[in-house]
Amino acid sequence: MTAPADVLHHSYGGDAAGLICGYRMQPGQPAQAIDTTQAWAWLQARAVSSPVADGAPVDAQPFLWLHFNLSHAQAVRWIERHAGLPDTFFEALREGSHSTRIERDDDTLVAVLNDVHFDFAFEPLDSATLWIGVTPHLVVTARTQPLRSVDALRTAVRGGQCPHSSAALLEQLMRTQADGLVRIVREATQRVDRIEDELLANRLNHRRARLGVLRRLLVRLQRLLAPEPAALFRLLQRPPGWMTEEDAQELRDASEEFSVVLRDMQGLQERIKLLQEEIAANVQEANSRTLFVLTVVTVLALPINILTGLFGMNVGGIPLADSAHGFWVIVALLTGFTLAAAWLALRWGRDQ
Repeated sequence: MTAPADVLHHSYGGDAAGLICGYRMQPGQPAQAIDTTQAWAWLQARAVSSPVADGAPVDAQPFLWLHFNLSHAQAVRWIERHAGLPDTFFEALREGSHSTRIERDDDTLVAVLNDVHFDFAFEPLDSATLWIGVTPHLVVTARTQPLRSVDALRTAVRGGQCPHSSAALLEQLMRTQADGLVRIVREATQRVDRIEDELLANRLNHRRARLGVLRRLLVRLQRLLAPEPAALFRLLQRPPGWMTEEDAQELRDASEEFSVVLRDMQGLQERIKLLQEEIAANVQEANSRTLFVLTVVTVLALPINILTGLFGMNVGGIPLADSAHGFWVIVALLTGFTLAAAWLALRWGRDQ
């Protein structure tokens, strides 16, 4: 008989309904891997027995986490038929909304989070969206491309971590995403440090292009990952009735941690901007030195060009034409004029 954990991987990108992984979580117990058939049966049994009838606190009741691959044709259809999520969740899917936010629709939390790809390579386009629906007994996450935060959370669940509620799972996902951003900011800072060291050593090639890529990446991540403050404020002010005060406080702390990471990211952007301005100033200074050298060469050649042009005219009355020492006199004049022009040019250069 095939084990439930193996059923999830019999096809690429998920099972027949696009489920990448599914877990039944009971506080205080290890998570149990399930497939869509088992999840459907559990949800049907749950609909018959309401949470109130169970007599257990919301944070002590089992819940499901189902993670879907939206690239699978059956994923959205299965969620619509069996998950019982509100229309807001599916509207966000259809609209392709990429603005990070957490909203409340009656007793359901609908979240849109942005994260970097699993094989993130510091490219501005290496990010994608994760859509989340949270009820007291179900958490549905859906994405089109593999994401780092979800994979890290799945690894933690496989390792024995089991959130005590569906809201706690959402909070842990946000913290995992924040930890991933911390690593990205740390790696970006190390790259900027190396670029700054190369700049100080005057051995940097393609420096503006490298800094430009990092800055565009950080700007894009900040724009996509910064939560909408109004939606989050409304949620924390009026959380769903099933969410405990502890879970609401954990979400508040996770959002503050997110804000700290985003501030660090903004500070790194300012540092990159200052480095770009310094590099631009160095380039402008180098161009000014080159232009100065060209100007000096032109000034030094000016007396020679003028005198040779005058004495090269084939007309009568050219001075010193019949003198035995005419050539040396002209050489002396050219040397004197050249030295005077060089002195004036160097004096002007020092004044600048």
